[in-house]
Amino acid sequence: MNAAPGRVKLRNNVTFKDSILFEILFLGTSASAPSAKRGLSAQIVKHDEYRFLVDCGEGTQRQILQSGTGFKNLSRILLTHGHLDHILGLGGLLSTFLRWEAIEELEIFGGRFTLDRVHDLLYGVVLRGNTPPMPLRLNEIKPGTFFEADDFTVSAFPVSHRGPDCLGYVFEGNARRPFLNEKATELGVPFGPERKELVAGNEITLPDGRRIKPDDVLGPLQRGVKLVVVGDTGRTDNLLEVCRDADALVIESTYLDEEAEMAGEFSHLTARQGAELALKAGVKKLILTHISRRYREKDVLKEAQEIFPNTSVARDFDTFQVKRAE
Repeated sequence: MNAAPGRVKLRNNVTFKDSILFEILFLGTSASAPSAKRGLSAQIVKHDEYRFLVDCGEGTQRQILQSGTGFKNLSRILLTHGHLDHILGLGGLLSTFLRWEAIEELEIFGGRFTLDRVHDLLYGVVLRGNTPPMPLRLNEIKPGTFFEADDFTVSAFPVSHRGPDCLGYVFEGNARRPFLNEKATELGVPFGPERKELVAGNEITLPDGRRIKPDDVLGPLQRGVKLVVVGDTGRTDNLLEVCRDADALVIESTYLDEEAEMAGEFSHLTARQGAELALKAGVKKLILTHISRRYREKDVLKEAQEIFPNTSVARDFDTFQVKRAE
């Protein structure tokens, strides 16, 4: 097992986008065991060319193909915990990489207990003394920021579930000052490198000798878009601050409130509990997943929407765009 690489720092390009956008594709939305219409836990979070697979339940590789998204750039896997319904698909995925698909590298992130189990699966069962077909790194992470690109970060936070080292993930765009195109045009700033310099915080001089400062064409500082993804959890009180003001919260809903006692026994949530967290934390959009086949989807949705109206229950292959709430 490789040691944690620390923060990953990537490009330093300037972007003129008004706001960063994340997209989440649900590949599997069932709890514990698959149903006829729902596969096991897996989601892909996308931003530009970056793609993160969050959990990899049994059958995930087929869901990737079925969705049409393919394996390109799918080189980073984030695991919430080590239960089999969240990791067992890694064996099949690596087997496919051994024989059919080419990928430059594969990084798997998670807590120590989770990665120990993944190591046994991949090296003890799939590889059995063979060499991985690409650089394969198992990166142990702790709560905090562990991935940093030019315009967003990915952070881990602790989650209370059965077993140690359970994690959730925050995808967050950097705070930024929006570029005021109309103001720049009014001041005579041409399109091109001059605007890039101003976005980068540098003063420019126009051909007529006028000096334009960044403050002349940049608006007030705005927070970045925030997507919070929680795997299985039995508590929400310790998630309130990390979920605060999230533009979208993805969280499990394994039970309905009528079986809240059983939910607590197995360290899972009810739809009502997820909705109450969203309400208290000021979340803009709630997306429920990890749905038990014992319940009808409409009943899960009804229970949550009674508390938090802007709730959706994810189905396999649903895609949601997450933007900064205005």
